[in-house]
Amino acid sequence: MNGELSNGLPRLATSGNLIVDASTGAPILLRGVNRSGLEYSDPDEQGFLSGAAISRSEIQAIVRVWDCNIIRLPFNQDFVLRGRGGRLGEEYRNALDQVIYWTSMFGAYTLLDLQWLDADRTYGGDRNFVAPLPNIQSIELWTLLADRYKDEPAVLYDIFTEPHDRLDDDPFPLNKEDGSTYPDDQRAVTMKEWQPWARKLTSVIRSENPDAIIFIPGINWAYDLRGMPMDVPNIVYSSHVYPAKGNDWPQAFGNLSRIVPVFLGEFGGQDKTEELDFVRRLVAYSQQLGIGWTAWSWFNDPFLVNRYEATRFGDIVRRGLAAKLT
Repeated sequence: MNGELSNGLPRLATSGNLIVDASTGAPILLRGVNRSGLEYSDPDEQGFLSGAAISRSEIQAIVRVWDCNIIRLPFNQDFVLRGRGGRLGEEYRNALDQVIYWTSMFGAYTLLDLQWLDADRTYGGDRNFVAPLPNIQSIELWTLLADRYKDEPAVLYDIFTEPHDRLDDDPFPLNKEDGSTYPDDQRAVTMKEWQPWARKLTSVIRSENPDAIIFIPGINWAYDLRGMPMDVPNIVYSSHVYPAKGNDWPQAFGNLSRIVPVFLGEFGGQDKTEELDFVRRLVAYSQQLGIGWTAWSWFNDPFLVNRYEATRFGDIVRRGLAAKLT
């Protein structure tokens, strides 16, 4: 793309436990929201963006009105590779391009998040479409996207949303990075199972884009980063923090943030007093440690906005976006 999607945004790098402007070394704290929808929405007669109800004006509101400098964009692996609803994968990739362009035009980065491998398989539970681990097509996916965006500093890479144990009613075996599978009765996904995948997908992206900033989640639905860091440069370690995970934040991700960049790729809470209090404490904790984040979610439950007006959860997030580090 030769930078045409990035609108002059500087390339990022890591230094110590910070994300920085690669050319100046100036720290950049990335804070924003998730804009979900493209991972599951079928295209309508106007295409994928219309099907997901994503518009230029909405992206402008997220970046300029809410003062976000990053949007995490969950997407669907099968849609990238094969398309959907009679529309080609290239049409879906063009939709990603358009969001990246709008986002950078208004001054923010796009974090591409591999959220769903497909929209037709259920990996246990009530319509749980998040697989426990990537599959062999994930290598093809990241090779394609890393080559497509290798000259686009506005694009960041979140290699797989939430590694987790197989659920009891998940009918599919766990995938290995070499294309084979673990024994049918294995359910646990620990760092032993996840880190080989993290290394593989990182190396695939770096083979096309050596300077890429890559976000690697923890295990236990991305929450737990114990066992990190890996001996790989330019990595940001991502945790997803929800009330059900508890309050052992220093052990799960906080202590790690003192030595390497840590990011909260998702967090949220329902419109209940105790969960909103949880979110307030988490935003304050991230502020204290200088941890960036993207709240879940602008468009999906728990909602940040309702008809463009902030919910109570959204109001906490918006105040956090406005807060400056001291």
